[in-house]
Amino acid sequence: MKSLLPFLLVMLVSTAFAQSSINVDKEFTFAAQQYQGMLKSHPDTTKFPQSTKPDGSPDDRKSDWWCSGFFGGSLWHIYERTKAPMWKEAANKWTMAVAKEQYNTGTHDLGFMIYCPFGNGYRLTKNETYPPIMLTGAKSLSTRFNPKVGVIKSWNKFQNYDYPVIIDNMMNLEFLFWAAKRSGNKEFYNICVTHADNTIKNHYRPDYSSYHVVCYNPDGTVAARKTAQGYADNSAWARGQAWGLYGFTVMYRETNDKKYLDFARHIADFYLNHPNLPADKIPYWDFNAPNIPNEERDASAAAITASALLELCTYGGPSAKTYYQAAVKMLESLSSPAYKANLGENNHFILKHSVGHKPAKSEVDTPIIYADYYYLEALLRYDALSKKPGFKR
Repeated sequence: MKSLLPFLLVMLVSTAFAQSSINVDKEFTFAAQQYQGMLKSHPDTTKFPQSTKPDGSPDDRKSDWWCSGFFGGSLWHIYERTKAPMWKEAANKWTMAVAKEQYNTGTHDLGFMIYCPFGNGYRLTKNETYPPIMLTGAKSLSTRFNPKVGVIKSWNKFQNYDYPVIIDNMMNLEFLFWAAKRSGNKEFYNICVTHADNTIKNHYRPDYSSYHVVCYNPDGTVAARKTAQGYADNSAWARGQAWGLYGFTVMYRETNDKKYLDFARHIADFYLNHPNLPADKIPYWDFNAPNIPNEERDASAAAITASALLELCTYGGPSAKTYYQAAVKMLESLSSPAYKANLGENNHFILKHSVGHKPAKSEVDTPIIYADYYYLEALLRYDALSKKPGFKR
């Protein structure tokens, strides 16, 4: 009888390096076709693609809307994959369309608005027009940090509170880290660390789920813990958990402080082990929504989480394979007909079934521009890992 050892070795190797059903070339070909339609339906840069209205018509916004940078950022993702000059030209056009927001001190969302388009654009082209705009934007963002409170102020007011901070604010820190390195101004770096440390202290529960909104007193003590877009103050709003996971993964990358890596892993474990996470790994809009399984899914939360996990898994640890496999499952689901639009439909957005603000009945079960952005980013990260020598999937 022949030895089974060679057969078993082949089976082990095949299992360890099994190909997923994700075809990155196919998905970017589709994305490019959809976004060609998006560009045709938006001939000028006065209206930024955002979502779809309840009547099915496009829902566009102005440059001062917090999502204005995601369209340009998505165009840069397509350019990164295709290298086609038309996408570089379109991405630059829509990037420069938000340049005036560099002076906007009335919002904390400049990381999304400025860094997503300009940061990707500079990374890919080294266009020296971009860094001065980004540095001005970073300075504008830093004006919202009060050292006595120790966090970057999010909204100017929430209910009766004057210093609300949302978990989404963790996503701004990558922008400030870039500004610290580019300018040599250590203050940008210090703001990131202080904000992150106070977010760990005040935003998270013992199970590593996050509140959406923490409202601060002038002395930095907590006045209230609330939600705006989640189901309840004490619930785990799905996109909020994704923002935190992504943000603390970035914190580890930029500081090399293991406490942030450990914290990101705890957030990931909460997310992936939650009993209400469906088998396809696309979460309900809130992990504690009252009518699960008859609640809307949030493709945007899955896209953000997949992208974060595809970075987190590269930092090793006993759960690295679990994080990678979960991210792949999310991308497989998002790339399936259940969540991906048909060509020419969905107002030319790529993904369906995201939830923006259900309590306000806004953007419920619709496409949303940031879902596309993080989906494309996750595909690029997945493809880069698949080509990385020695990376164990």
